[in-house]
Amino acid sequence: MRVQLAQQAQEILGQSDLVIITERVDDVALLIGQMVKMGLPEILDRHIPRHWTQRGLSWGWTAVIWLAYIVTEGDHLKGMHHTLSALTAQGIEPLDLSDDRLSHLLTHLSKKAYWHQIEHDLNARSIEVHALPQDVIRCDATTVSGNHEVAAGGLVQFGHSKDDPTRPQIKVMMGSLDPLGMPLATDVLSGERADDGLYIPIIERIRIGLNKTGLLFVGDCKMSALETRAYLARHQDWYLSPLPLTGATAEAMDAWITAGVTQGEAGKLVRIWRTNDRGHEVLAAEGYEFERPCCAPDGDMVWNERVLVVRSPMHAHQQAAGLETRLHHAETHLMALTPPRGRGKRQITDEATLVEAIDLVLKEHRVAGLLSVAWEKQVEQTTQYVGRGRGSCSREKRVIQKIRYQITHITRQADTVTALRQRLGWKAFVTNAGPKRLSLQDAVLDYRNEYRVERIFNRLKSRVHIAPLFVKLNEQIEGLTYLLTLGVRVLTVTEFVLRRSLEQDQARLPGLHPENKQKLTDTPTAERILKAFAGVSLTIIKNAAGEEILRRLTPLSGLQEDILQRLGLDAALYGQLEIQAIGH
Repeated sequence: MRVQLAQQAQEILGQSDLVIITERVDDVALLIGQMVKMGLPEILDRHIPRHWTQRGLSWGWTAVIWLAYIVTEGDHLKGMHHTLSALTAQGIEPLDLSDDRLSHLLTHLSKKAYWHQIEHDLNARSIEVHALPQDVIRCDATTVSGNHEVAAGGLVQFGHSKDDPTRPQIKVMMGSLDPLGMPLATDVLSGERADDGLYIPIIERIRIGLNKTGLLFVGDCKMSALETRAYLARHQDWYLSPLPLTGATAEAMDAWITAGVTQGEAGKLVRIWRTNDRGHEVLAAEGYEFERPCCAPDGDMVWNERVLVVRSPMHAHQQAAGLETRLHHAETHLMALTPPRGRGKRQITDEATLVEAIDLVLKEHRVAGLLSVAWEKQVEQTTQYVGRGRGSCSREKRVIQKIRYQITHITRQADTVTALRQRLGWKAFVTNAGPKRLSLQDAVLDYRNEYRVERIFNRLKSRVHIAPLFVKLNEQIEGLTYLLTLGVRVLTVTEFVLRRSLEQDQARLPGLHPENKQKLTDTPTAERILKAFAGVSLTIIKNAAGEEILRRLTPLSGLQEDILQRLGLDAALYGQLEIQAIGH
């Protein structure tokens, strides 16, 4: 293509001394177009003040270009001066995208007075432009680790972590909008903080920002703290969360499960079905519910909530597999307590010691009462002459006994194990929403969509690469986290809008799976959408004086044009990069 364009320019202008520049555009135009449609540059510029001596790009456009660099599926954003200038209609200088400028941007984003207003306006804009539902909010927290020195008062602290407990971390609390999984509000907190006290502040921000009541907040068992439930009930919002198996709930759960097993044997449980990935109806859960009164910790409010006692066959199967593993490991370790005699094989010679060892194994593997262990006392007698020297018929002898204990049988208590298996897979949820607002079936299916907020955390860590943290200062850590959540927001909105368009048209897209080009999909991921624009490039031809003669863009495919149209982005978004035969 480069050679053909050069020949075309020579034929037009009769010049042979030409400079040819090629810039990879790929998905960058789509990303910048999507961010402009979401209002990112104007909203950031509205709330981040520009110093009167500041020159170059505004903070909004600086953030947009950095986000395009972070989110793009390509790796050619640097050196795209012509492309970026055309897409942003801004004069871009090298210092505009320096690390110093990025550091200043992160500092501004870290200021809560700016960030909360930015979130509020972005939420309002997205909900209005894309007509997003705003009834279900998911709240959850995650941790992000870094190789940092822990300092008093710093964000990076040691705390409970699922990722890497050996490294210090920050905690990220987030509320997201269903069903697209778009971040609505984000808090960055020190890594040692417990999750329980983080829900009310972020819920309050979301409530005030959306300015409506009757929102359903869904979270894990840490959201079921009584203070959080009372706060939501007091403000006429709804909650749905599982109860932790601690305290009073742990004591009551046994009776709740017994009632559930009894109702199940009588065929009285409500059965909840779902459609799996293959289009088959499968049993998702079965359960029952009852109502109970609740009182706020300070005693100023009383309300009723429903307790939903639910058994998941999948969860029961997983627990049964875990039980089988524990039983097998316990049996192996029990048999190893009494090895056969041999060199280096330590024997147990005291029955009390054996009983103590057996109890310890059963406790460690949580199978007490499920295995019965039998053992025997083995005595080996040997006769020796008393004293030194050769023996004789008249010499005194003595009998020496060697005692050891041997486990002979390990038997599973079949009836007890069977009864336990019937009690696996049960969970208790609580909600203050009535059956008309949230039926038992809707509650179960809503909670099963908890993966949506987990996808945000996964994208935050593996897609926009917040982990490991490379910045060191508190304000840089906080600002970078907020900036990267904007990148996740762009991905989720892009994915949701395209999927909704395909669903409305009952259409599917081809060519998004390179490993199977014949495959059609109506649920493309944002990552595959962006990869579909790989190979789009801009070729620029200049004369010896540095004047542009010609620009040509790789023609867009039908798939690429279809994606742009479904996202509400015109194909002219890419076409504006092209200049037809200047000076001809």
